[in-house]
Amino acid sequence: MTDWLHEQGSVVNHKRVARLMQKMGLQAITPGPHTSRPAPEHKVYPYLLRGKEITHVNQVWSTDITYIPMQRGYMYLTAVIDWYSRYVISWELSNSLDSCFCVSALEKALKHGAPEIFNTDQGSQFTSTEFTGVLLDRNISISMDGRGRALDNVYCERLWWTLKYEEVYPKEYADGADLHRGLARYFHYYNKERKHSSLDKKVPAEIFLKAG
Repeated sequence: MTDWLHEQGSVVNHKRVARLMQKMGLQAITPGPHTSRPAPEHKVYPYLLRGKEITHVNQVWSTDITYIPMQRGYMYLTAVIDWYSRYVISWELSNSLDSCFCVSALEKALKHGAPEIFNTDQGSQFTSTEFTGVLLDRNISISMDGRGRALDNVYCERLWWTLKYEEVYPKEYADGADLHRGLARYFHYYNKERKHSSLDKKVPAEIFLKAG
C-alpha cells in the first residue's frame, strides 16, 4: 500500500500507512507465507521496464508465485502472462517452493513462442541458474523487479487479485486435485471469456492467439 501511494505522488511512510489501516480495520483477508526469498549467491539482473511502453504481444512476459489458501494449509501457484494481451500462457501448482514448478511453467510457455523481455522478481526460484539458463539459451533479455517493488510486476499482481477474489476465496478448495481442476476452468474463462476494459472489451485470447 505504501508503494502504491508513492506511485500516486503521496509522501507517506509505511508506519503511518500501517497505523491508519489498523485504525480503519483494514487488513489482508488471509495471511500467507512469503513466496519470494532472495538467494544472495545468485545473479540479479536489472529492471528493464521502467517507463517502457508496451505496444505488442510477446514484447514482455512475466511470472510470479502466489500462495493459494486451502481448507488446510497452502498450495503455491506460478503463472506466465503476456503483458500486452494479459493472456495467461501457462501455469503450474506445487506444494513446495523449489524452482522446479517455475521452470516447468516457463518451458510450457515457451512452446507458444518467446518474448523479447522476461520479467520476474528477485526470488531464488527465478534467479536460479535452472530458470535463467532457459531464458539465456533463447537469447531472451532478463528483467527483475527492484527489491520490495511489487508494482514493477503489476500485471501478475492484478492477476492474483482477480483470481483470488473471483475463484479462490469463494470456493475454499479442500484438496490439490479439486484446486487444479478449478484453476483450469478459471484460466480458460479468464483467457477466452472474461472481457477486459483495458483491452477494449476483448478477451486476452483474441489478442494473444491472433498475434501468434
